[in-house]
Amino acid sequence: MLRKNTSPEEWVADWRRICGRYGEDIWVLVQGIVREHKAFLATRFYEQMMQDAAASFFLSAQLVQNRLHPALQAWLEGVFSVALNGDYEGTVAYQKRVGGVHARIGIPTHLVMRGTRALNEAIFARLQDVDVVQRTNAVAYVAELTSLAMEVMCQSYAVSHDRNSRAEEAYRLFAISQDIGAEREKQRAALLGWENQFMYEVAVNQARANLPLLGKSEFGLWFTHKAAHAFEGSADVASILAEIDRVDAAASQLGSMAGSSEGKDAGQVEVLRRIRDHCRTVGFLLEGLFQQAGYLESGRDVLTRLLNRKYLQVIMNREIEFARTNGCGLAVLMVDIDHFKRINDEYGHDGGDAALRHVGLFMSQTVRSSDYLFRLGGEEFLVVLVDVEPETAMLVAENLRRRAENERIPLGQDIHLNMTLSIGVALYAGHPDYLLLLKAADQALYRAKHLGRNRVELSRGLE
Repeated sequence: MLRKNTSPEEWVADWRRICGRYGEDIWVLVQGIVREHKAFLATRFYEQMMQDAAASFFLSAQLVQNRLHPALQAWLEGVFSVALNGDYEGTVAYQKRVGGVHARIGIPTHLVMRGTRALNEAIFARLQDVDVVQRTNAVAYVAELTSLAMEVMCQSYAVSHDRNSRAEEAYRLFAISQDIGAEREKQRAALLGWENQFMYEVAVNQARANLPLLGKSEFGLWFTHKAAHAFEGSADVASILAEIDRVDAAASQLGSMAGSSEGKDAGQVEVLRRIRDHCRTVGFLLEGLFQQAGYLESGRDVLTRLLNRKYLQVIMNREIEFARTNGCGLAVLMVDIDHFKRINDEYGHDGGDAALRHVGLFMSQTVRSSDYLFRLGGEEFLVVLVDVEPETAMLVAENLRRRAENERIPLGQDIHLNMTLSIGVALYAGHPDYLLLLKAADQALYRAKHLGRNRVELSRGLE
C-alpha cells in the first residue's frame, strides 16, 4: 500500500540532500543575489500574478503592498538561507504553513507555480555575469530548491483542501438537517410577508419609490446565503434564484411606471400578476427542496444549539468569496460574556449554563436568519453578519449589548442573573484569509475589555 503523504522528516532529508550537492560558494552566491534583489523579485512576482485575471481575483494592490510583498521577500530569503543557517526543520514547517494558507483562502496551486516560474527567470537573469560553471550550478540549485518548496506547499495544500472539501460537504448535509419543519414555516412566512409588504407599498406609494426587493428581504438573504449552499447541487436552487431575479426585475419595472392612466394601470396590474406568479413558483420550488432535506444533528453546540467551530472555515470562506465577488459588506462580531467566571463562582455551573443558553437565544432573536451564530467555546460567541453596511453592523452589536444589559435571567426561586457583554466588531476589508478578520475582531474585543467591559469597539485593523 502506497503511503499518501511525505513526512516532515523526509522533506528535511531531501532539503539537506539537495543543498549538499552544491558547494558553499553556490549557497553564498545565490543568497547574496536574492538578498540584494528580493524587493525587485517580489515586485516581479506580483506583477506577473496581477496580470492574470484569476490571480487578480485574490489580490489587490493594497493587499500586495501592505502584507504580501514583505511576506514574499521573507520567504525568498528563508528558502535560500537555509543551507547556511541549517534551519531545515523550520523551513519545511514554514512551507507547510504557507500551503495551508493558500488552501484556506482558495488560491489555485497553478497560479503559485506560475509566479514561482517568474521568480526563477528573474533570478536566472541575474546570474548572466557569473562564471559559466558557477552559473550552471546556481541555476540548478535555484530550480531544485524552489521545486522542493513547491512540493511541500502542494502536499500541505492538498491535505488542507481535502479536509476543507469534506467539511463543506458535511456542512451542506448539516445545513439541511436543521429543524426542517420550523424552518419551512419560518421561510414560508417570510416569503408571504415580503409579498404582502410589497403589495401594501404599491397600494399606498403612488410614486412607486423605493419598492422593497425580494433579493434583499429576510427571505432573499436567507436563501442566497444559507439555503443555496445547503441545497447545492439541486437544479431547484438555480431556478429559485432566477425567480427571485425575475421578481426584482418586475418590481423595478413597476417602479418606473409611476402615475395613473388607463394604459399604465393595465400594465401595472399585469406586472403585479407576474410578481405573484413568480412568488408562487418560488414557494412551490422551496417546498420541494425542504422535502429533499434529511435530518442530521452534528455540528451544533449542545448547550446553546448554535453552530460550533466545525463549519467556521467553510462558512467564512464562502461568505468572503461572496462579499468579494458581489462587492457587498461583511462583518464579524466577537462577543464575550463579562465576568463569566464570577457568574460560575456565584451561581454555580447551572447558572453559567443558563447564561450561555440565554445569550444564544436572544442573539438568535436579534440577528437575521441569513446571519450566522457560533459558540466558539467557553463564554465566547461569534456573529457573522452578511451583506451588511458598517453602520448596521455597529447597530446590531450595540443592540446585543443593550439587550444583555437589560435582561434578567431567571434561575429559579426568585433568583435572577444580570450580565453584560463586551463586543469587538471587524469589517471585511478585502483580505481573503478569514483568520485575519477574526483576529481583528478579537483585538477589538480585547480593547473593549480593557476599557471597562460592557461596550462595543470597532477594529482599527490588525494591531
